[in-house]
Amino acid sequence: MGRASSCACPYNTFHKMISAILIDDDQHLRTGLKALLDRYTNDIEIIGEAESVKTGIAVIEKLRPQVIFLDIHLNDGTGFDILEKLANKDGKIKSHIVFITAHEQYAVKAFKFSALDFILKPVDPEELQRTMAKIKDAVGQTNSFEHIDLLLENIRKKVDNFKRIALSTSDGIHLFDVADIIRCEAKVNYTQFYIKNHKPVLISRTLKEYEELLTEHGFERIHQSHLINLAYLKSYIKNDGGYVIMADNTNIPIAQSKKERLQELIKAL
Repeated sequence: MGRASSCACPYNTFHKMISAILIDDDQHLRTGLKALLDRYTNDIEIIGEAESVKTGIAVIEKLRPQVIFLDIHLNDGTGFDILEKLANKDGKIKSHIVFITAHEQYAVKAFKFSALDFILKPVDPEELQRTMAKIKDAVGQTNSFEHIDLLLENIRKKVDNFKRIALSTSDGIHLFDVADIIRCEAKVNYTQFYIKNHKPVLISRTLKEYEELLTEHGFERIHQSHLINLAYLKSYIKNDGGYVIMADNTNIPIAQSKKERLQELIKAL
């Protein structure tokens, strides 16, 4: 499904398409997604389709696409089954995965902890465009795909309290223990992570997204710009408007509206 314009210019002559396949047991969804990709992107080429675990594995092994659009629920199993079987056969998945899913809280949370892209049904064109922009950046990077292993590990264990998190930066995806994150700081629409024995890591996601993921891991949003891991809180200082001193010796201000909540949490520690 080529999308290059017919104009005779160097870009179209040398522009390299990104190869992709669709695995979904709903023919209408596959048709609709292809139409959306055709309309809203100009460098994705759908080179194959499948509707089951069995045919999905076969088409991946035959075509080796750069990107796999993968539904979670298939007639003969799940998209996770496909990844498990490929990992067992080949050792590593070497394609970028974009899951297609209804809003399932556990799966979406697992995707976020694993820095894996997903598209919710029904597919929103703007969400699809954002996802494809990230995929285009990722295709050009050297990637170990360890975050897919992390996803499979979490799905396998069926735990809800994920111990590791994948952070996608401009130079690739890196895995960290959640317990090693000291604090996170908002940088407009980005989030800077401060991690034990590691240089700061800048992520192109908002602090609110990480607040939702990390609150149950002992993190607390004490200021509009600051999310802290209470395990690394050294001191609570009431002077100068109120601030905390963290284990990395940084002073973090406390919003007036957060003081009472923080004091309660400290008493409970």
